[in-house]
Amino acid sequence: MKSPHPHFQIGVLHFSKTIMAKNLKPFVTVSREAGSGGKLVAKKLARELGFKLYDDELIKLIARKTKLRKKVVEKLDEKERGFMEDLLHRLLNPEYVSSQTYIKSLCQVIKALSLKGKVVILGRGGNFVTSLKNGLHVRVIAPFWDRVKYTMKYEKRSMKNAIGQVRKYDKERKEFIRQFFGKNPSNIDYYDLVLNTEELSVDEAVAVAAEAFKQKFKRRE
Repeated sequence: MKSPHPHFQIGVLHFSKTIMAKNLKPFVTVSREAGSGGKLVAKKLARELGFKLYDDELIKLIARKTKLRKKVVEKLDEKERGFMEDLLHRLLNPEYVSSQTYIKSLCQVIKALSLKGKVVILGRGGNFVTSLKNGLHVRVIAPFWDRVKYTMKYEKRSMKNAIGQVRKYDKERKEFIRQFFGKNPSNIDYYDLVLNTEELSVDEAVAVAAEAFKQKFKRRE
């Protein structure tokens, strides 16, 4: 169900009475299009709610769990990898972590964090791994050229470089979700809230998300 507001939609059906389960602590997942400002929204939302943000920290936790160096895990983070590529790397590189090992560890870490609650989990299919009823699942989007301009401005890149980066990250993240979860992250049915930063500022987007969180879990007190 779409909100009458042109810049965000709230999946009302997700706000069901089943969320009133006691013993479970709420959390937030944030999915984002490259260059949409989703990372900054997640960071500020975590601060607003008094939660801990997990982004790069997820890589550290997976590296610790798999007993591999952080740089090794980073090479696979939010990227698709085929069977033959996995096999070849495994034969040639003793430090290599397979996609199966990575995704298993990722899911275990994300689930553990969500059960702990009071966390904001950025990307990595967090909304597909965690509970629908106990989390607020947010997607941050913007038109392609707005995302290119945002990348140029905040990452000091040329237009050509920014276009390439936005396309690259969009492709990698979509293929990652498709490969490991069999989903299309652009489908708004997978989220409670979709924020379009074309006209919403980051602070406005955070305010909307914080209010949505409050409304979804207001009877959890």
